[in-house]
Amino acid sequence: MQGVLSISDKRRTFRRLHESGCFIIPNPWDAGSARYLASLGFKALAGTSSGFAWSKGCRDNAMPRENVLAHLSDMVAATDLPPISVGTGASSTAPHQFSFPASRTFETLCEDATGRADAPLFDLGEAVARLRAARNAIDRAGGDALLVARAECFVTGRPDLGETLARLRAYANAGADCLYAPGLQTLDQIRSVVAAVHPKPVNVLKGSPGGFTFQEIAETGVRRVSVGGALARAAWGAFMRAAQELTRCGFGGFEGAPSHDDVDARMRGS
Repeated sequence: MQGVLSISDKRRTFRRLHESGCFIIPNPWDAGSARYLASLGFKALAGTSSGFAWSKGCRDNAMPRENVLAHLSDMVAATDLPPISVGTGASSTAPHQFSFPASRTFETLCEDATGRADAPLFDLGEAVARLRAARNAIDRAGGDALLVARAECFVTGRPDLGETLARLRAYANAGADCLYAPGLQTLDQIRSVVAAVHPKPVNVLKGSPGGFTFQEIAETGVRRVSVGGALARAAWGAFMRAAQELTRCGFGGFEGAPSHDDVDARMRGS
């Protein structure tokens, strides 16, 4: 039954997931995809800025903060699972801007990318100040939401493991609860991140097939694996193939699609 668990219940459940083992935290892009993932038995859900933006006809990181917060409310209401909340990327450049609604925050994602080609990362001192501001905002709101810090080196053209580890250590010391470096390419790199911030939990992004398996990732000591915009891209791939087939007056793109009743059964009644 929806609405049984309180926000505090969800937060406590979410924190416990990070204490041992490893779990997959998939990334829905709207309430419908969130409800379907919940029906499959996943323990928690993550957000995807790209998936949400594309669903609104916008580029990634182009959505206004107010729209993101409204989207978050929809995601929270869609299931009883703990979802990740608002991110604090390049669109929130000043530490005083970190203010999160206590009633809607499960996790805050603090990124160190600036969105600028000439200076893709915030200076470490500024990045730490931003993280501390986010930590203080969470603490003022009750303190039980998770703060995740991302070192964006590998996805901003600076694939330097030493710099990545130094940033993650600084973020862990500044109050981050979970650490994350998207773009890592090898299991040895992942092991280095896990060792650098131990005992704090680490998130790994896996958004493509091939490479290492979930079991191999889990054996490094990583606590959770997210998929970013990969599910949204998979959905877009099926849609684009079917649409392109229609331009040729063909209907083969619908092959393999679930029935109307199949999808409808996963959704909430009026």
